[in-house]
Amino acid sequence: MKQNLTVRQGALDGVEAFLSVAQHRSFRKAAAKLGVTPSAISQTVRALEARIGTALFIRTTRSVGLTEAGERFLARAKPAFEELVVASEVARDLGQRPAGVLRLSVPRAVMPILLGPLIASFCQAYPEIEVEIDANERLIDLAAEGFDAGIRLGQFVAADMVAVRLTPSFSLAVVGSPDYLRQRQIPERVDDLRNHACLRFRRTDGSIAPWSFVDRNKALEAIVSGPLIAHDYPTLLGAAIQGLGLAQLPAPIASESVKAGQLACVLERFAPKVSGVFLYYPAHRQLMPKLRAFIDHVKSRASGRVK
Repeated sequence: MKQNLTVRQGALDGVEAFLSVAQHRSFRKAAAKLGVTPSAISQTVRALEARIGTALFIRTTRSVGLTEAGERFLARAKPAFEELVVASEVARDLGQRPAGVLRLSVPRAVMPILLGPLIASFCQAYPEIEVEIDANERLIDLAAEGFDAGIRLGQFVAADMVAVRLTPSFSLAVVGSPDYLRQRQIPERVDDLRNHACLRFRRTDGSIAPWSFVDRNKALEAIVSGPLIAHDYPTLLGAAIQGLGLAQLPAPIASESVKAGQLACVLERFAPKVSGVFLYYPAHRQLMPKLRAFIDHVKSRASGRVK
């Protein structure tokens, strides 16, 4: 038979009054300590005894003592109540200053180009906050999985989320290594991709993403084929650098490799724009100081003012 572990409504009522009377062995002293009348303390304790179903105190005109039931109740209730007080203080403290664990869900591709320097400076600025990063491409329910915030491309952020921009909009670039492009005819039109090895990205829903383009303000999608399918952009980037084929990547991810001459861009006039990267969190959630501190830090970095 399943045990019912639910605490009854009002089950904790009167416990603080009981503990105060047990400590002082006096209803009057307990009342003074709690800032209420002796009559109120007496009524509260009687209500507690009635709920429990037994007397907890032995009352005389000269003294107050504990019954055996009262002694046993005190032995269990005192440490439990003290833990509740500590728990309340800890929770209150976290609600008043930037501290605790800040859990973020972040795509792996974002880490080297965006979060590395940002996290380093944030941890230095807020030493009482521990940053925990779950780096994967999976779109998750932040509240259900215990995350404070997430970072994603704008098109993947749900409408009911509060979004804070981390980057400007950028293009999707088709890139290939110089060695690969020397061996093939450089594509000049989207249709030319049929003659190329194209490295593809598998979405979290299991589908393979088509490549996106724009031609005279008209959006196009191309179904491409090639030797590799990956679940993250860094893998595609590395494969393109190794000359395995062409890859379509967010321009900021490919930019350093392009500057270094490891990759070259093709089909640039067909490159579409995406909305950029955003930090997001549930609109209905109370904004804890640790998250507020991170948002402020993100904004200060974006404006060139590092905290």
